Amino acid sequence: MSQPSNNGLYIMLISVHGLIRGNNMELGRDADTGGQIKYVVELAKALGEHPDVSRVDLLTRQIFDKKVDADYSAPSEQLSPNVAIVRLPCGPRRYLRKEVLWPYLDIYVDNVLQHLRKSRRVPDLVHAHYADAGYVGSRLVQLLGVPLMFTGHSLGRVKKQRLQEKGSKESIIENQYNISQRIEAEEITLGNANLVITSTNQEVEEQYEIYENYHPRRMMVIPPGVDLTRFHNKADEQEKRSPIKQHIDRFFDNPEKPIILALSRADERKNIASLVRAYGEHPTLKKLANLLIIAGNRDDISAMDKGAREVLTQLLLLIDRYDLYGYVAYPKHHDADDVPKIYRLGAASKGVFVNPALTEPFGLTLIEAAACGLPVVATNDGGPRDILGTCNNGLLINPLDTEDIANAIEKILTNRKLWEKYSRNSQQGAFKHYSWQSHVEKYLTSVKQVVGKPKRVTDIATTKRSRLLSVDKLLVCDVDDTLLGNKEGLEKLLEAIGLSHDKVGLAVVTGRRIESTMEVLEKWNVPVPDVLVTAVGSEIYYGHRMVEDTDWTKHINYRWKPEAMREALENFPGLKLQQAPDQRRFKISYDVDPKLAPSVKQIRTHLRKRDLHAKLIYSHHAYLDLLPVRASKGLAIQYLTIKWGLDPRKILVAGDSGNDEEMLRGNNLGVIVANYSKELARLQGRRDIYFAQGAHAWGILEGMNYYDFLGNNSESHEPDSTTESQEQQDLQEQQQTNDIDTVTDA
Repeated sequence: MSQPSNNGLYIMLISVHGLIRGNNMELGRDADTGGQIKYVVELAKALGEHPDVSRVDLLTRQIFDKKVDADYSAPSEQLSPNVAIVRLPCGPRRYLRKEVLWPYLDIYVDNVLQHLRKSRRVPDLVHAHYADAGYVGSRLVQLLGVPLMFTGHSLGRVKKQRLQEKGSKESIIENQYNISQRIEAEEITLGNANLVITSTNQEVEEQYEIYENYHPRRMMVIPPGVDLTRFHNKADEQEKRSPIKQHIDRFFDNPEKPIILALSRADERKNIASLVRAYGEHPTLKKLANLLIIAGNRDDISAMDKGAREVLTQLLLLIDRYDLYGYVAYPKHHDADDVPKIYRLGAASKGVFVNPALTEPFGLTLIEAAACGLPVVATNDGGPRDILGTCNNGLLINPLDTEDIANAIEKILTNRKLWEKYSRNSQQGAFKHYSWQSHVEKYLTSVKQVVGKPKRVTDIATTKRSRLLSVDKLLVCDVDDTLLGNKEGLEKLLEAIGLSHDKVGLAVVTGRRIESTMEVLEKWNVPVPDVLVTAVGSEIYYGHRMVEDTDWTKHINYRWKPEAMREALENFPGLKLQQAPDQRRFKISYDVDPKLAPSVKQIRTHLRKRDLHAKLIYSHHAYLDLLPVRASKGLAIQYLTIKWGLDPRKILVAGDSGNDEEMLRGNNLGVIVANYSKELARLQGRRDIYFAQGAHAWGILEGMNYYDFLGNNSESHEPDSTTESQEQQDLQEQQQTNDIDTVTDA
């Protein structure tokens, strides 16, 4: 991958799931490869052409799977001299649907950090797309101290409402979509985002409004652009005889009739069935026009995922029920380059484009069709409402009313003057309001208002004099009941580290304050560690002089309003502030009476509605700590990894309780000692987390031997690959409730 100039903005886009490549995008292949994929690729290209932007990286998941093209395994793909798709590992090598990617996102964060370390440059901002990337982006900006932008594309709370309105049970929604995990990730992202980019006003006013972290002052409506070099109304003679036209025409008894065109992926929400019913039940539409349905690509319907299989099966059954053979085309394959040609075929036939989706946040296909000169009929929702209001190029319909759909289509097809007006308005409106140039100008105007607020607290290449510069590996231990607890085991562990010839550094991580930590370590005769992470990850100190990392304190001070938080929780029953020595600059600690206190969820909601942001750590049904959103044990370890250039695979983390879970889940090696708290049992079977038979320091030693961490064994442990059954296990794991230690962002 080429290295562009450092002058100008470096923008990092993140879109984790789906299949992303620069050319011949497989749009409609499945529910994860739709409009979002097209948007992020074209946004990356358009940003790269602007003189104020020096570099754009589009980060996604690297995939090695015989079921998909080898393109998706390439570590990078250059789209232009300063724009690249960067593919990084995220869990198993195979292609996975987005609902089961959640357990692997912390590891993905680590892989992004290593990518940044190698590239030697921190982005000026991160723009995350969809909830999974929002989670990743939130973690990254918490570490890097750069602004976060977010585009939801579709939202979990809205999806849940729609499914419940259709009669789906909450348990089924949860099992199929892991919806609570997604919604919480969206809440966290909205709490961290400096700017939320939406496509329509309706998204702001009706969709984001139902979130606890709804702050409209941080939201900006910028409709997506369309590549007008591809989507236009000028078809040459060769295109009129193209293979895709011949492929479509073979379905029709009379190919010369106008075309009613629908183009979307095979997804129930796209409501293709209602369009077929409208066409089949209307007395004259069959005489007036042919129906062309482009619903992704398929080879064998029975081999497709359940959602697509059900949609396409229903489509074929309806065609048979209404005896539409000779009137409806439903081709199995098309290339990305065929899509503009298909729109132009519809326009040349004096046809109409129909988007009958149940809900449509934007509807990029509406702009593409318009640019090619097609009038549109679309659902009276979100994007279509804004687009048709701006362009005056078609009619809005109720997607659940088949008669309304059919009448709107008939009205346009039977009124030549109206068709000409809508066709003309479509082309003019698309070029005037929805070009990528227009989108990027508005985008960068908004970006420049947030870049530099907050200021980046540390360059990724910054180093200070420390033994951390020379050590090759780092042992990270929780203090109470992990490092400490058995004197003989501790002595053996310290001896082993001492024999490593200064190749292994020691870091301790604890909820204790620094004074208490030093006292207890001295009592157990533990030498001063290379790093001390105290107060639940809110303070970092180095070496014998106990020098505090002031970059870290500046970094985590972001959106930290302790006085306002104490005031907001002052009258809550069951919460009592702990004594002054247990309060820290970046930690507010309460004793909790679980019989009287509200739930963590209620406290979190209370803070969010007041635009107060913190991490809430509830431990042992008795204690509640509030930390800055950028502070935690896990984030502190990742920060150290960046600052000191450490390889996560050479960091071994040992813990025993639920508040150690976050730092155990990363891309490092994990050891859970035998005397662990029951909340960690759910990590059993996870890759690179070893459950030791020995307790306390004996368990740490056992884990070090298991991984051959000191390089003493002839055979080192190689973690097993994640199996197919792991996918379901990971999904179930995410759905379990942690009732002992809960860590959430407010």
